Amino acid sequence: MLNPSIFRVLRAATLAVALISVAHANEGMRLQTASVNAHDLVSLQNGAKLFVNYCLNCHAASYMRYNRLSDLGLNEQQIRDNLIFTGVKVGELMKVAMDGKDAKEWFGVPPPDLTVITRSRSSGAGSGTDWVYTYLKSFYRDDQRPTGWNNLLFENVGMPHVLWQLSGQQQLAVQEFKSEHDAHAALIAAKSAARLDAEVSMNGGKEERRYKLRTLQPGAGTLAPIEYDKQVTDLVNYMGYMAEPMRLERRQVGTYVLLLLGVLFVFAYALKKAFWKDVH
Repeated sequence: MLNPSIFRVLRAATLAVALISVAHANEGMRLQTASVNAHDLVSLQNGAKLFVNYCLNCHAASYMRYNRLSDLGLNEQQIRDNLIFTGVKVGELMKVAMDGKDAKEWFGVPPPDLTVITRSRSSGAGSGTDWVYTYLKSFYRDDQRPTGWNNLLFENVGMPHVLWQLSGQQQLAVQEFKSEHDAHAALIAAKSAARLDAEVSMNGGKEERRYKLRTLQPGAGTLAPIEYDKQVTDLVNYMGYMAEPMRLERRQVGTYVLLLLGVLFVFAYALKKAFWKDVH
């Protein structure tokens, strides 16, 4: 007879596998592609303006200095006149005055620092810019939430939709499917942010699987949908730059280093041939 402890281990392992399976079944959010361009200075400048006006009230960028924005083609006077509203110096870090304890009481958790958010959200499912872009486009009205807002990508998030006046108030629409093929076809056809989740239940000892597709119906904002997409793209473009300001320069230096190594390889190979000519 097997030891009862072995049964407990097997039961725990089975439960763990089941939980992992359910978790994977619920990872049905489709990331949208952010058409960012790190060489577009106009986009980056507009993104910096949006970040300062809409994000920097609650979220800090504590590893970024205002004067670093000179990389975007702005001089110190332009930065001081258009992007600094608190009287801090141009060389200071982009911090906020909100107290962390107050923020936790208001929102449940302190708003995270956004300096490297696009890098921290990078994964095999997509880039960090795609994640942030999808997140900003996935807010919808939910009267059950304390802020009145919810998010398809980050469910039950404590953050309100700060860009709602630009985008309008999106509404949630839910469809249910019994066929996985039909559910995925509807997901592909969806033009807005969409999330497909699988729900597994037991009926008379038989497993039944249903698919719930959640999409967003657009609202009327101050901007047309295509204009709002452009604003969100600029904002995400700037946040991608902020996460790694030296990226373009790093890649350029890396290219030169590889070219130099290629030239040195030719000389090294010729030297090797000269040393080994008598052996061969």
